[in-house]
Order: sequence, then structure tokens, then C-alpha cells
Amino acid sequence: MTDLSVSRRAALGLIGATAVAPVAARAVETPALPGALWFSTQADAPWQKQSVPALAEVSRASLFGTDATINLANPRQTMAGFGACFNELGWVALSHLSPADRHAAMATLFAPDQAAFTLCRTPVGANDFARKWYSYDETPGDFDLKSFSTANDQQTLIPYIKAAQGFNPGLKLWASPWSPPSWMKKNGFYAMAKPWPGTPETGIRDDQTGKEGEDSFIQEDRYFDAYARYFRRYVEDYAKAGITIGTVMPQNEFNSAQPYASCTWTPQGLARFLPFLGREMDKVGARVFFGTLERGKVEMLDTVLADPKAASVIKGVGVQWDGKRALPQIARQYPQMEIWATEWECGTSANDWHYARYGWANLRRYIEFGASAWDYWNAALPTGGLSPWGWPQNSLIVVDPVTKSWRLTPDYWLMRHLSSYVKPGARALSVDSFLGFDDNIAFRNPDGSVVLIANNALGQKQKVRYALGGKALTLELAADSLNTIVLPAGALG
Repeated sequence: MTDLSVSRRAALGLIGATAVAPVAARAVETPALPGALWFSTQADAPWQKQSVPALAEVSRASLFGTDATINLANPRQTMAGFGACFNELGWVALSHLSPADRHAAMATLFAPDQAAFTLCRTPVGANDFARKWYSYDETPGDFDLKSFSTANDQQTLIPYIKAAQGFNPGLKLWASPWSPPSWMKKNGFYAMAKPWPGTPETGIRDDQTGKEGEDSFIQEDRYFDAYARYFRRYVEDYAKAGITIGTVMPQNEFNSAQPYASCTWTPQGLARFLPFLGREMDKVGARVFFGTLERGKVEMLDTVLADPKAASVIKGVGVQWDGKRALPQIARQYPQMEIWATEWECGTSANDWHYARYGWANLRRYIEFGASAWDYWNAALPTGGLSPWGWPQNSLIVVDPVTKSWRLTPDYWLMRHLSSYVKPGARALSVDSFLGFDDNIAFRNPDGSVVLIANNALGQKQKVRYALGGKALTLELAADSLNTIVLPAGALG
């Protein structure tokens, strides 16, 4: 058997944390259902192709002839896409690879026959996975933004995004800042908290720290106006580089005072700023979402939407971390509000199957309560995944700068189980069961195909009988496995 290249082996999950021993090549059997696909992932065996059994007619003889029903008749939210975040340290990591390996690694994320990401996030200025703190204008009192420059991003974020566009020219992007320029903040510093124990010092003074429930941004119209124009200049500069920023959010985690770039806002403070931001984003054709909301308090969204001028600007809401507790209330109170899952929780660089399993549970919750987008956090990081501010985190790709090799993580395979075949414009479908077979999500693509993602959390095989549109699909799911099944429209009658 010919040895696989490092890049190809990594793309298949054959090296690194998800390593499995190479096996002799064998012919793939023709699926029993023509045109159907089935991929299954277990901890040590990612993306294994299975044969999809032929559909049968649903038996009407017994109420208990099926375990779960995929509801085709009442589609729910329209999906906007799946993706991850472009961070500076991700491009630094990928730059350790040879051009061929870097191309192969990026392909696993963006190529249409692999993870096929369609909607990604990028920061406005530095975030916690930047090389260091920076903004686009650190000249105090520069209300005319004469010193504004995105030159830093020409080294990292812009080539990162351009490389992704090489696989998907239609890639959609949204952006949010972690901190405004330091001179626009009351404390005059990019961070809002002292460093965590054992992490690098930043130079922040005691009197510069802040806390949740305070407006750290200077609450004056001239600052709001300058900051709104700062956003517009950012969008315009990226457009000149061939990158369209279609949506912005005013602040990442606006409640969180962090030892890295951060800025706390109250909902009232955001409501004051949003009309300024909306005015400038209208000039460049970018939408504004509320967020990112990282607290389980729908009241924060209520407060902003109670202000007519702010409410007129908001086109959706971005939710992450503990914000997921607010999802039921958001879905109930604002059924027409578009909800995006804006950041997968970060982990601690373990990059293990346990955390991918945790990710599945969260992802299913977001889809259940109406989210139309799901963005992972770090697309790529070096071994150890350590930020300059001391937090080691997970990523989809891990690059070893010493050996100049790379591997895929279990979180990657979780993302791929949805992003590969659920297309923008797909409608989420309910999967109903009163027999306890409820660990599934499903979608119907614009071409009529149905994508079922079925989880088996048991330590043994599980047979599940699905009904859809008068047809019956019986699957035997491997122990502790995640499964994606694609049924072509023609098979459903």
C-alpha cells in the first residue's frame, strides 16, 4: 500500500489525537439506496462511510412501528451557515507549514467536498488570540481618524481570509471588536481586569479595572460618532482587499471584564451607540446584530429593543457561552429574530472526544431554539493552543511548529458532520419522538435533499427506525457515534 502524505493522513484524521492505524484499502460497497450518503464518526474512527439501507413504506399497522419522525411538513428556521473564527494566531500557526500543507489544511475547512464552511467570524482589531494588543487607531483624541490603519491585518487576517476565499469565493463574514481604541474607553487601557494567576502581566493599574454592569466606553456623542465611523473605515478597508463584511456586532461579550482586550457595556449604553453604528453601516451595506450576548438574560435584549432608535438598527442577535440559557426566551419572545451561535466554548487545548461530545449537546440546543448559524472559535492554533494572555484553547486544526505537521481534532469532525451537507438556505426540521429517540437534528436543503445528524451516546449499537414523508429508514448506529445521513430528494417521492 502506498504511504499517504502527511497532509492527506491529517485530513483523514489518521494522525494526532484522533489517530487510527492505516488499514488496507478496500472497495466501498454500492449504497443500497442510490445517491444516499452516510458518514459515521467514533472517537478513534472519524468519517467512516457506511451503506444507506433502502427506504421502506411506513407501516400503519402499529403506533410503535417507528422510533422517531422527521417532520417534513413544518420546516423551521432557514440556515445561514457554519464556520469558525479567523484569528491572528491561527494564521501564524498555519504559516509554519509548507505552502502545499497549508493549502491542504485550509481545504479541510473550506473546500466544498470537505467541511465547506460558508459563514465565518473575524475580529475588529485585536482579540485574545491576536499576536498582541492593537487597534486601528491608538492616537488619543483622533476623532477624525487621521491615523486609522488596518496595516496590521495585511500581515495576518487578510491573507488568512483570502486563502479561505480561494476555496469558497462566496464565503460570508461578520465581525465584532473585543475592545475599541483605548482612548475611547474610560480607563484608557485595552483590558478590563488584572491578569489571571500565573499569566503574563499587562501593566493595567487597579484603578483601570472595570466590572460587569458598567459602561466602560465614554458615553458621549462625539465618541459614539467616531467609533461608528471607525467601524465604517474597517468595512471599507476590507472591501478594498476584496473582503465583504456583511454583518457586524457592536461588542464581543459586552458584560465581561477580561485581562485581555475587552470592554463592558450596559444595554442602555449599547442602545445609545447603536443608532450611530446603524447610520454608518447603512452606508456600506452591512447589517447590525445585537451581541455578542454571553449572559442568560433576555432582559438585556429587551432593554435595547425597547428603545425605538436602537431597535430599528437590530437585524438579529448573536449568542454564545452562558447566553445559551436565554435561547428559549429569545425564541419565544422574538420568533422573527434571527439567532446566530457566535462562538463555540473554548476548551483548554485538550482537543478530545469528550469536548466534541459536549459541543454536540450545545449545538443541538442552539438549533432546537432557532439558531440559523453556528460558528466554532479557533479554526487553527499551534500545539498547546496558548493565547498571549494565558488561556490554552481548542481548535479545529493543530499545527506543530517544530515538526511542521498538522492534524485535525475531534471538534473538526463534529463541525463537518453538519457543515459538509447542510447548505445555506436549508430549513431545520423537527425530529419528533415519544420513545426517547430524540438525540437528532435534521434539515431539508434547497434541492430537496434531507440531512439527518443522528447521535448514539450509548456504549453499544442502537437501531433506530425513522419515518419521513411516508417512508421508513432503519439505521443501526455504532456505539458512541455521530452520524450524518443524506437522502436525495428523489428517494423521498
